[in-house]
Amino acid sequence: MDTESKSSRVNIHTDFQTRRLYANDASSYEELPEGVAFPISPEEIISLVHYANKHNQSITARGAGTSLAGQTTGGGIIMDVGRNMNKILDIDPQKKTADVQPGVIRDTLNREAGKHDLLFGPDTATTNRCMIGGMIGNNSCGIFSIKHQTTREHLLELETVLSDGSQVRFKALTEEELSAKMKLDSLEGKIYREMVELIRNHREAILDNYPHPEIIRRNTGYALDRLCEMQPFNPDGRKFNLAELLCGSEGTLAMTTRAKLNLLPKDSERVMVVPHFPSIRKAMEATVEAVKMEPAAVELVDDIILDATKGNIEQRNNRFFLEGNPKGILIIQFEGNNRKILEQKARNLADRLDKSGHSDTAPIITENDKIERVWNLRKAGLGLLMGLGSKGRTPTFSEDTAVRVADLPDYIDDFQRILDKHNSDCVFYAHASVGELHLRPVINLQEPEEIEKMKTMAEEIADLVRRYRGSLSGEHGDGRARAPYIEKVLGSDMMPLLKKVKQIWDPNNIFNPGKIVDPKPMEADLRYSPSYHRPQVDTHFNWRKEESFADAVELCNGAGVCRKLSESGGTMCPSYMATREEKDSTRGRANLFRQLFSGRDKEAFQSEELNDALDLCLSCKACKSECPANVDMARMKAEFKQGWHEEHRITLGERFFAQAGKLYPIASRFPRLSNWMMKQPAVKELLQQLLGIDKRRDLPAFAESTFMEWFANRPQNDIPETDPHNEVVLLIDIFTNYHEPGIGKAAIRFLESQEYTVIVPDIHEIGRPQISKGMLGHAKTVLDDTLATLSAFASQEIPIVGLEPSETLTIRDEYLDLCDDDQLQTAQQVADHTYTFEEFSANLVQESPKSDPRQKVYVQTHCHAQSLIGSSSIKGALQQAGYQVQIMDAGCCGMAGSFGYERNHYDVSMDVGELRLFPALRSLPEDALICAPGFSCRHQIKDGTNRKAFHPAQILTNIFD
Repeated sequence: MDTESKSSRVNIHTDFQTRRLYANDASSYEELPEGVAFPISPEEIISLVHYANKHNQSITARGAGTSLAGQTTGGGIIMDVGRNMNKILDIDPQKKTADVQPGVIRDTLNREAGKHDLLFGPDTATTNRCMIGGMIGNNSCGIFSIKHQTTREHLLELETVLSDGSQVRFKALTEEELSAKMKLDSLEGKIYREMVELIRNHREAILDNYPHPEIIRRNTGYALDRLCEMQPFNPDGRKFNLAELLCGSEGTLAMTTRAKLNLLPKDSERVMVVPHFPSIRKAMEATVEAVKMEPAAVELVDDIILDATKGNIEQRNNRFFLEGNPKGILIIQFEGNNRKILEQKARNLADRLDKSGHSDTAPIITENDKIERVWNLRKAGLGLLMGLGSKGRTPTFSEDTAVRVADLPDYIDDFQRILDKHNSDCVFYAHASVGELHLRPVINLQEPEEIEKMKTMAEEIADLVRRYRGSLSGEHGDGRARAPYIEKVLGSDMMPLLKKVKQIWDPNNIFNPGKIVDPKPMEADLRYSPSYHRPQVDTHFNWRKEESFADAVELCNGAGVCRKLSESGGTMCPSYMATREEKDSTRGRANLFRQLFSGRDKEAFQSEELNDALDLCLSCKACKSECPANVDMARMKAEFKQGWHEEHRITLGERFFAQAGKLYPIASRFPRLSNWMMKQPAVKELLQQLLGIDKRRDLPAFAESTFMEWFANRPQNDIPETDPHNEVVLLIDIFTNYHEPGIGKAAIRFLESQEYTVIVPDIHEIGRPQISKGMLGHAKTVLDDTLATLSAFASQEIPIVGLEPSETLTIRDEYLDLCDDDQLQTAQQVADHTYTFEEFSANLVQESPKSDPRQKVYVQTHCHAQSLIGSSSIKGALQQAGYQVQIMDAGCCGMAGSFGYERNHYDVSMDVGELRLFPALRSLPEDALICAPGFSCRHQIKDGTNRKAFHPAQILTNIFD
């Protein structure tokens, strides 16, 4: 239920599902809040602050929830500003500034700023979902911090709500303005008076104890050292601006409602060089040399992450630049407006590293699309670690330390000695250019002795950072993980000052308590701990790759890649893109899986909360490739729905869509009558009431005769002579057979034109609808029959080709996990010989005189194909046939099998289509040739844009009937 206080006008969601969804961020922590609020204005935040003071509740501000140190977990009220306070209020190209609300996503801002050739410089690995409010809270920096430094350097003004509910704007002040502020009889005045007094009394001690000023990324404790640099304490310093203190304060001092940011001109050119190294030490020594040449970025990626890219479908394609098996690489980018100068810099650096013996391989990359692919691989680093299973579940207690660049080689050696002492491995990656590496020792938090090891290592690493006068946090913040060790790094004299700052700003301790000062022990509230109960349930899928169902539900680490918006590209997660609700993201669903199954086991299959969260999952499988951890939510949904159905009846609608093959033969006997009836309003109303089929949809029409009827009755003289030893099996799915036999006919013509003898087995169901509906017992029966038939062909090396991508790829994907152990070898053999029509035809097509080489084909790739095999095959086949091919990055069409036909999904289905696909298609010329291999995609395109799309077989043969 929701709790609402009319007097304070605040709406706090207290239902269990919402609270569970906001119990985690991307850190190692899990803390169930009392409630969640989604304010729409500064006034609602003021109301929330008054409510918190009245009811002794805390408020933890949250954007995308990508924090790694537990800053956005809390036991009070979580305040999500991303849902509603996400507007760009103004961009001033002349002044080069932007006014934004805290929920604006960084990439969204840069898309708009880019229209004026401007950008907001800080570039974290999470820019497609992280929000400006969160970047301010953590003082985010990112890949290009050697060039753009931190968020703090680009923050001009902050509008905030203070802990008493007053609204205050913080900006640079002259000494006269500062004096006036100090005279105010308000919390604002008190803050100015007491902060000035604190700095004046302790300036020398602060500067002596804080991290070395040469370290760009220093974010330990409150930024008192930054205030020491300002007027009036430093006559030559910049104007006094408390916004710099709030930046990096992790939401513990004030709530941001609006920010004014500095924008920079965009450079027009960039060149990348990627030296490979036999050791991390060599890479660190090379970093010292590289920064002398003024690069825009120098990023380290080690062999653990590079190896993890091999198992990720999307990142595997981004390994094109790698040579051999380096221990680590540096990704070095030069930026400017003169390409020749940049290329010369890259060559000079590569030559210097070669002659010095640091690296003998350093590919130079100049094409923008390839440069983006390298950065995509780098940005996937954190999530890729989770793809390593339990070994990748590395806690983030020490992964944000920063030292001077010149100290990096020795610092890394000392860090390695700590690892060796504790017999621990470590992942090394991140921002070498500014002395920061994300060092993540491998710790198993479910073992008590490992918890003690983590605490001991945290103490020793903090001592090491202190010895180098480094920063315990470079950009991710102190949070739950590092706050207990701030005293070791800054010294005991600084802790009273930090506590004083908190007391000045937030005397009732309502803003994100326990972060920075007065923290809980770092081992409290861990997501995984010795008390965590791993799920133990019998499942229908074998979860062979993941090793168990428990491992599958634990894959997600909360990085939140699934929360990117549609305009960021890709497909994951279409329902979240449409609703922007956490429960509709892969992360939200994965968190519910883990929380509900831990300790409840089989009982969790009856969870209404999880059933509701899975309702809008389109089973598109984009998460299987785009999620760095390879979370396969489509498969998890199918497993859950099977368990759900074991206790709840399967609805008539689910049975209809999962077992349509039983009804089709009847309806197809009288196609004209069936088609007429399905268009009648009364019948549509009945279908909506009985089967849940939305009456706004037209069901696919039945053909006058089926494909199988045509194939069985083909005149002998209509069959060309083919090589009887050159055979191919063509799978005719029920959609092709009953609705679109012309596609099957076109495929036959094409295969026979390539001198293949085509075999059409009596198989029309592969099991895809049954799997999608969570009827895995039925799917297993289909699997048994299908394998029995197809194994005879596969054993003879006869290729098996399918026309419908989702059906065909089920054989290569789910079959290998749904089959019994004694069937696995057969299933693998069949999978190895099964191809989509596009894959098989790509190597067969020759230049066709029928096609106009100037004609362009726009391709909407099927989601399953895009996730599992990509779009290179369909592009290659059509290009070989003489067409110009444009693969549309338009995301999911929104139909997803039966999903878009269902009454409770129709609106979301159309919303997904409207995100990118429909607008893109409407912008095409009226005579544009559109290709969509998926049956559902073609029908969604027709319903959403009134355009006709064709199967590749029709385009390759120019048979469009």
